[in-house]
Amino acid sequence: MFTFRRKENKYLITPKQQEALFALIGEHFTDDPYDESTVCNIYLDKPSHFLIGESIDVTEEGRPYKEKLRIRTYGIPSEDSKVFLELKKKYKGIVYKRRIQTTPAKLDDYLDSGVCPEESQIMREIDFAMKRYEWPKPSIMIFYERKGYFGKEDDTLRITVDRNTRYRTDDLSFEYGSGGRLFFRDDTRILEIKAVNAYPLWLVEALNSLGIRKKTFSKVATAFRMDAA
Repeated sequence: MFTFRRKENKYLITPKQQEALFALIGEHFTDDPYDESTVCNIYLDKPSHFLIGESIDVTEEGRPYKEKLRIRTYGIPSEDSKVFLELKKKYKGIVYKRRIQTTPAKLDDYLDSGVCPEESQIMREIDFAMKRYEWPKPSIMIFYERKGYFGKEDDTLRITVDRNTRYRTDDLSFEYGSGGRLFFRDDTRILEIKAVNAYPLWLVEALNSLGIRKKTFSKVATAFRMDAA
């Protein structure tokens, strides 16, 4: 089981900005122990794309609340791999995540037959959301190569950089690999800063010095709009 409450801000950056940023702030961070990994996500939704529509509305209209149900793995899973079922909520800029870890077989049993992989408060919250949205099905898959860093002075401060971000709306299973349509024609990266506390001054100064500005950006909303274009 896993839960947290934090702010998450996104920035679109170039490879040169990434290099310059970590030249300024690298001494304050340590590498994620998992190093770089391919993050694989299946977003669950109703046939009407209600949850994705809510995410688009929040992005475009500044509405205060959205939530997502998704399956996440790190790399294409095998029978023995860890898979995560997540309920992610965002309210007034604060992200709340509920996540359970399970196996591919137990997750399939849950999605097909409603047999919960575990008995826990977090599982009950996820199950309540699944029932409230009338048992949503795989709708969009999103993949990216992620490099993560943790703050040395504050281990609740985390930075991730995603590159080669891509999606697909067919073959919605991990068995078909991690191919998809690229979000960006160039090598734009998605920098995300996740913080429980206020940013340290040295981080604010580094971002400002390089002209890196926060951007309202949702991967799933962007993928949906691209697919509809």
